[in-house]
Amino acid sequence: MEADKRLGADGKPTDETQYFDLIDPANGELIEYAFPSRLYILAAMNQADVSVEPLDVAFLRRWAPYNLEPDTSILRDYFGLATTPATALPASPSTADDVSEAAIQAFEAINARIALGRGPEFRIGHGVLMAGETKPKDVPEALDHFATAWRTIKNHIDEAFFGDVRGTAIILNADRGIAENPYSLEETSFGEAPRAMIKGPVTIDASQIYDLFLALAKQAD
Repeated sequence: MEADKRLGADGKPTDETQYFDLIDPANGELIEYAFPSRLYILAAMNQADVSVEPLDVAFLRRWAPYNLEPDTSILRDYFGLATTPATALPASPSTADDVSEAAIQAFEAINARIALGRGPEFRIGHGVLMAGETKPKDVPEALDHFATAWRTIKNHIDEAFFGDVRGTAIILNADRGIAENPYSLEETSFGEAPRAMIKGPVTIDASQIYDLFLALAKQAD
C-alpha cells in the first residue's frame, strides 16, 4: 500500500512497483495487480473494542492515523451555545438551551470519569448527543431528545464497566448521595459477603433527565 510500491502517476509500473495476485471474478483465474497511485483507502477502528485482536504494528505503520476525540466545542456550536460553559445551571430549565447546557456539562463530566476509571479510549463520542437533524426548539423537545440519547450513553457505561458496580456508580455520581440523582449506590450483603448495587429506574424518561444531568455535572467536593 506504500506510495513507492504503487504504479506511477502515469499508470505505468516503476522499478519499485510491487504486484500481487488477485482472483479474476469473471473466470476465477489469477491476475497480477498493483495499486494505482491515486487510490485512497479509508478505514475506521474502535480502539476500545476488546472483542478483536490488536492489529499488527507492521500493518498499522502503513496508515496515516487520525484520532477522533470527543469535542464539546462541536456540541456547543451544534446547539448554538456560548463557547464558555455556564458557571451555574438553573434548578429547572426555562429554555431548550438550559437543557442542552446541562447535557453537555454532564457529558463532559462522564467522559472525565471514564478516562480515569477505564481509559481515555473508552470515552463516549459527542455524536451521541447529535441524533436530531436540528437542535431542540423548546424545553419538552430538548428533554425528549436527551432522554433518548441517554439510553445509548447508559448502555455504553454499562458495557465499559461490566461487572464493576462501584465503578459504574462513580461514573453516575450515584455514590455521593446527591438528592436529585435518580441513581443511588446501596451497600448490602449476600450472606456474610459485602455487596453493592445501584438502585434507580431502568429507563430515564424526559421528566428525570434534567435532574440526572445536574447530578452528573457535579464535581467532587
